[in-house]
Amino acid sequence: MSIEINNETPTAVDDEQLSRLGRYVLDQMHVHPQAELSIILVDADAMERLHIEWMDEPGPTDVLSFPMDELRPGTHGAPGESGVLGDIVLCPAVAEQQAAAAGHSAADELLLLTTHGMLHLLGYDHAEPEEKREMFALQRQLLSGFTGRDAPLETMQ
Repeated sequence: MSIEINNETPTAVDDEQLSRLGRYVLDQMHVHPQAELSIILVDADAMERLHIEWMDEPGPTDVLSFPMDELRPGTHGAPGESGVLGDIVLCPAVAEQQAAAAGHSAADELLLLTTHGMLHLLGYDHAEPEEKREMFALQRQLLSGFTGRDAPLETMQ
């Protein structure tokens, strides 16, 4: 698995932890071992520009996902197809605000947002109540498995 992390912010982020999380989630979701993922961290201004351009919504957001090859999860015996999973764009400034409001660390919030973004890249959504239950349960399961502790609940805007 190829995971590229590009931090374009002055915020110190544990790139290795994000990379390990990415590998863990891809492995747990049985994504092809040659899949590619990019994680980009941007400041609030850059995130706001992306948010307006792609979602037509003002203000910065916490995470945006840009799927490329529309890869889907595989199974234990049959991993998904190889290809480029896509890009996850994170905003540490928004993550820090959300983490403070939720009472957990900014690092935990970035793990939550990365997992959330990866699930979007794999075709999960939360527009409908049943979809939300499924996606957020899987998100908590993956985070708990990775960290070895209870995962923070959703804090997305």
